[in-house]
Amino acid sequence: MTQITTLSDFLKTANTQFQVYDMGRRVQHIDMMAFHQIEELHCPYPAPIQGHAQFAIVFWDASQQHYIWFIKLPLDERGLLSPAPRTQFIKMIVEALGRDPTQPLTEQQQEQLANHPFNFKPSQEKLAVFNALVRKQLGQKASPQYEFAYQYLSGQHPSENWQNIGLQGIADVCIRANELDHQAQLTNGFDNWAIEVQVAVCQCLEHLNIDETLAMKILNKFDSAEDSDKAYFLRALASRPELSQQAIASLNNANALSAEMLITIAARNWSALKDEQTLTIYLEALAKQQQHFFNQIFADIVAIPLIRTQLLAQLRNPNRSTELATAIGGLFKVTKG
Repeated sequence: MTQITTLSDFLKTANTQFQVYDMGRRVQHIDMMAFHQIEELHCPYPAPIQGHAQFAIVFWDASQQHYIWFIKLPLDERGLLSPAPRTQFIKMIVEALGRDPTQPLTEQQQEQLANHPFNFKPSQEKLAVFNALVRKQLGQKASPQYEFAYQYLSGQHPSENWQNIGLQGIADVCIRANELDHQAQLTNGFDNWAIEVQVAVCQCLEHLNIDETLAMKILNKFDSAEDSDKAYFLRALASRPELSQQAIASLNNANALSAEMLITIAARNWSALKDEQTLTIYLEALAKQQQHFFNQIFADIVAIPLIRTQLLAQLRNPNRSTELATAIGGLFKVTKG
């Protein structure tokens, strides 16, 4: 039998078709070529979260029975999959099967393979977006919650009836935003929904690429939102770095870059930090937090390939404030220790 060294090797040998999704910072479909590059350790995982890659793999065989694995694998200091855990996971798969992987997988073997040490459980919001995305990409119907969600979001039900709307239904509508009139309904109806629904829609949109009209609507809502809700509107701008930068500048001017906002930006709006001025604002605000918080957030975002170079350059920026220089000094102490 051909030696199995990657997940793709295994799934191909088992005669399955499969799709791969990023389940880390944002729920996104991963192009197969990009996944092969990550698997073969030729390029870093693009959005590491706390030193790990988080994947969902959906696969199916000739019987059209679909299976899902959620896999969390550690990364090395370069952002590449750590070879040893990756090899351990694949070895566990092969040993669990205990036979020719080209034979159909039984339900018992599926359960055995799903309960492994590298398994993780995504949040409810991520699962809703993931389920909607998979259904759409596989040409399946939306969930049973879709119809009512669409009716509510398009103004066919009173705003106060929001308790009857399900998060899965909202995710189904958002994922299908480019179909039919969904994009227009999201934009035109936004102001009419209960705040609870606006927040739930934002929790879905933070994983999607939204158009400029809807993004501007959300930026305006961000400006006028209660402090307790601002982070949700900011996260929804994740796919629009230029608008995220405006929002971050607004928070800075209001002296409102709290620890919660700094975490929000690191988790979803990190692409906005590619702009040097925004990165400076962010790091200066981060330096006002406690040292351990600064260290934790910096270590998390410096692993993101998109902004790693800019962050490392800031470590030796002669124009940084004394406060930021002190925080960076504290970071180096911990690193050396």
